[in-house]
Amino acid sequence: EPVLNFSGGEKARLALALIAWGKPNLLLLDEPTNHLDLEMRLALTLALQDFEGAVLVVSHDRHLLKSTTDEFRLVADGRVEDFDGDLDDYARWLVDYRSRQQPTAAPEAAADKTDKRAQRQAAAALRQQLAPHKREADKLEKNLSEVHEQLAGLDARLADSALYESARKDELRDLLARQAALKVREGELEEAWLQALETLETLQSRLEANS
Repeated sequence: EPVLNFSGGEKARLALALIAWGKPNLLLLDEPTNHLDLEMRLALTLALQDFEGAVLVVSHDRHLLKSTTDEFRLVADGRVEDFDGDLDDYARWLVDYRSRQQPTAAPEAAADKTDKRAQRQAAAALRQQLAPHKREADKLEKNLSEVHEQLAGLDARLADSALYESARKDELRDLLARQAALKVREGELEEAWLQALETLETLQSRLEANS
């Protein structure tokens, strides 16, 4: 059958099938879970875990990266280097990197700030703003950690081969639905947490500038 009218997911599954049929010893995967449904994503994850060759994968799918990779590479400032950390460490690195890219005030502008009293007042106001944002960031990080634990528990249950027997189809469907909902929640929490960290970094930089 011509593949011209295939959907994106069907084309992706066909491409993965052709790759598996070729039995390569190296896989170069660019966003391999795009257009795949939940069952195919799980199947791909399990297949990559069993793959005996080398895998280089570029993906925004945190679950896939956590489940199938041993090492991370950092691509920044025109260089590629080893990254000593996990995806949570990368999120913190990204916030710090973005804060360092922000333009700093010119020396002439800084020299004009002669009103020390106004600076102290501004610093006090910034400290008051900092506290609730810090609490919010800590709360989001805790919630994100809880979601990660729940996803890990689901992954362990979904790894049970007996679950894929026809008699347990309803149980499998329920677990996949819970996994999908948790992944949506994970993405929302990650976005909110990164935004909270970025706000904290901005306020902290302004506070240090006024100190």
